Amino acid sequence: MNESEAREVATLGGGCFWCLEAVFEQLQGVERVESGYSGGHAPKPSYEQVCGGNTGHAEVVQITFDPDVLSFAELLDVFFVIHDPTTLNRQGADVGTQYRSAIFYHSPEQKGLAEEKIAALNASGGYRVPVVTQLIAFEAFHRAEDYHQGYFRNNPYHGYCQAVVAPKVAKCRSHFTDKLKA
Repeated sequence: MNESEAREVATLGGGCFWCLEAVFEQLQGVERVESGYSGGHAPKPSYEQVCGGNTGHAEVVQITFDPDVLSFAELLDVFFVIHDPTTLNRQGADVGTQYRSAIFYHSPEQKGLAEEKIAALNASGGYRVPVVTQLIAFEAFHRAEDYHQGYFRNNPYHGYCQAVVAPKVAKCRSHFTDKLKA
């Protein structure tokens, strides 16, 4: 088996892609994180079109990772800690279907693991209301414009980054210390 065959891809939406990208790129086993759009009908959506809410796309990150270092289940653990999976089409002040909580599964195994995680979260009583994260078969990923890639890394003092992204990064760092890159 060559190196690329040992890699897996996950596509996750949980609010603004800047937040998700900043968190997931810190994790051991994650080799690449790209911000983009998934789940809609427009063939080559722009950020402005997606923000307009008429394309059906969600802001997502596509994560290439080594499952021997970080499993899909562990990725989901991080995903469910860093965003609110109980709010429909919103994360904080970001409102619209483009900010929905969604897992675009790439295999029946990913779908099954996601179903198990959601069922466990609902059964745990940790949330006052049920998880509304959508499970959607992956169809396509549209890479976001270049200026969105590495946004937090490149703009750490931007107001949104300070107020919204940085706290999610800090939450990840405090909950998943053993999973962080050196």
